[in-house]
Amino acid sequence: MDISAFVLFWAAIFTSNILLTNFLGMCSYLSVSREIESSAGLGVAVIFVLTVTSALNWLVYNYILLPFDIVYLQYIVFIIVIAAFVQFLELLIERYAPALYYTLGIFLPLITVNCAIFGVSLFMIIRNYNFLQSIAFGAGSGIGWLLAIMMLAGIRRKLKEKMVPQGLQGAGISLIITGIMAMGFVGFSGIVQIQ
Repeated sequence: MDISAFVLFWAAIFTSNILLTNFLGMCSYLSVSREIESSAGLGVAVIFVLTVTSALNWLVYNYILLPFDIVYLQYIVFIIVIAAFVQFLELLIERYAPALYYTLGIFLPLITVNCAIFGVSLFMIIRNYNFLQSIAFGAGSGIGWLLAIMMLAGIRRKLKEKMVPQGLQGAGISLIITGIMAMGFVGFSGIVQIQ
């Protein structure tokens, strides 16, 4: 693809936000966004995982799967790389930030099956990104995911003080807020789009 890594990075945050334009990674986004602290912690973990696994999966794809003509294994291999890296990250967080580890609970290992992580790896292959573009896209997608979850967490914190109809409490109001945020991000789409 003929787009600079710099432009790709900013586009992944705003105009092609992995969560607000593709709606990938919604499960942990809706579940963890109740508290700002846990949202920030998970968001940073997602940035780190997206950046590193997009680089690792690019290397594996281009230096192992393509040369040995085993591209048909890419889904399985990508998931293995992601799972191994998330396991490593989980051990690090448990060791050096136990409070965050217990706050995130089950959602930290669920990063492995977060479809945003897997989607970034597939997009970089489908769109034929080079190594630098893949890292920029992974990092930008992670920052965009963090931005979205932090905005939702902040709005949900304010909504605790307000009256929300009982039928809309929880996931209902969160999905409405996410839809409104997604429409707001559409305003950035005239700048640059990556497809």
